[in-house]
Amino acid sequence: MMDPDQSSPLDDEFDEIASELWENNAKWWQDGFTRGADPEYEEQIIPLLVEQLAGSRSVLDIGTGEGQLSRLALTVAGVESVVGIDPTWEQIFEARNRAPRISYLKAEAATLPFADGSFDTVIACLVFEHIADLTGAISEVSRVLQENGCFLFFLNHPLLQTPNSGWIDDHIIGEQYWRIGKYLEEERSVEEVEKDIYIPFIHRPLHTYLNTLCDNSLFLTHIEEPPPPKGFLDKAPEYYDAASIPRLLFLRLKKIQF
Repeated sequence: MMDPDQSSPLDDEFDEIASELWENNAKWWQDGFTRGADPEYEEQIIPLLVEQLAGSRSVLDIGTGEGQLSRLALTVAGVESVVGIDPTWEQIFEARNRAPRISYLKAEAATLPFADGSFDTVIACLVFEHIADLTGAISEVSRVLQENGCFLFFLNHPLLQTPNSGWIDDHIIGEQYWRIGKYLEEERSVEEVEKDIYIPFIHRPLHTYLNTLCDNSLFLTHIEEPPPPKGFLDKAPEYYDAASIPRLLFLRLKKIQF
């Protein structure tokens, strides 16, 4: 029987594929989603994160990429230290170039190289939908958080991420509607998000995330499902008809051990 604390061979295989794809596509991410290039970050994610970081002092940014949220965290009043981790060397090198005074380490979310209770805040932004070992990664978040520490958890909304979901313009019946695929089934995929850009995704229903968080003493204190911001809709006008479908899910969780 497999040790429940160890990832499965399927997890390892998926993570190996994912690691190679992220290394290959690091420049795509840096060019398209940082330094003001992406309106969802600029108009939605960054303002929400600044608001939620109030009162934080020591911050871990999991899946930091080239470090834009780590750099942001260090500008928030009261934050004294920030560490960013990412499994991709190309991102770590760029993060260090952009902010040499922040500590950036190559590391996996399921094997964090920090002592218990090292941080009062952990950030994970659009990361866990690419991680195979959900249980291991959430367990590590809880371990490195201090008691009453906060986990600021951003996800591509599971409704949006459900395979075969999308806005349908049915000319036969003359209706438009949002089709949801097999929401309750976990599914791993590699998707072509732009021409020749392939990114790994894992769809999980919301209850899988919430139950795993609760099992690791991380309890929900706040949730947001904001509509797509105007800047995104202006760049992708086909989404105007689906503007009532959230693209982002934000959860604020507190570590409470009973």
